[in-house]
Amino acid sequence: MEYIGNIRKMNTKLSEEVMYTLPLFDVVEPLHAVSFSDLVGQTIKISYGGDIHCVVTGKKIKKTYGEGMSYDAYMSSPMAVESILRPELSRIHEGIALRDEEWERAHHLQPHIVYLSLTSDVKVGVTRDTQIPYRWIDQGATQAIRLAEVPYRQLAGLIEVFLKDYFPDKTNWRNMLRNEESASLFGLHERKQEAAEKFPTELKQYISQNESITTIVYPVIKYPLKPASLKLDTSPIIEKKLTGIKGQYLLFEDDSVLNVRSHAGYRVKVEV
Repeated sequence: MEYIGNIRKMNTKLSEEVMYTLPLFDVVEPLHAVSFSDLVGQTIKISYGGDIHCVVTGKKIKKTYGEGMSYDAYMSSPMAVESILRPELSRIHEGIALRDEEWERAHHLQPHIVYLSLTSDVKVGVTRDTQIPYRWIDQGATQAIRLAEVPYRQLAGLIEVFLKDYFPDKTNWRNMLRNEESASLFGLHERKQEAAEKFPTELKQYISQNESITTIVYPVIKYPLKPASLKLDTSPIIEKKLTGIKGQYLLFEDDSVLNVRSHAGYRVKVEV
């Protein structure tokens, strides 16, 4: 089978193992959805001919900004607004939009979750309630728990900033792909209690009463010992045995890995 189109990040569904589907677009129009979970254990070929199209405008570009955007789109699109990377900057709850009021109301003036997840270590993060468990899967978490539930994004960001003094907010992608989570002294319930005890009094009302831990299993036959990142710009033809998928990474038999999300907008041919 052969599929041609522009890459977007993989879609996921949480089951006994995560189910992955790779969407391919005809520039900006949906075209194919390739089930990649079914390909683990098989040799696949990904060929890149040099074309990239902005995921917002469809404009042909030489370099991407953010997640598959042209520079102009990155500077103007609400999908690259500052409050995505820094939630504490959002002001839409005050009626003040940073870029696009309608978009920010739909995405940031919504219930958000502050969570703890086990990736390369126990980290703190923020996402919309509707993005659970997809956000956890995208970052390669093996376990996650809700820490706080708040009515809008900026408040979640303030809690995250406060907790950064006690928990990392970044993932070591190499350790995550090795499946070597740093041994934690306590489980997620204990780490949640530890975090909750540090909350300022005025924020304790938002601590989540949901104590359930989500466990995530990925379709992986073999984890890389020394992950080596591939880029289609320098490796335009990849023909290797797929030994697993974790986060947004394809894992290959020779320990090389491809971050699909970082190639959003790239036009490729996938042969399976």
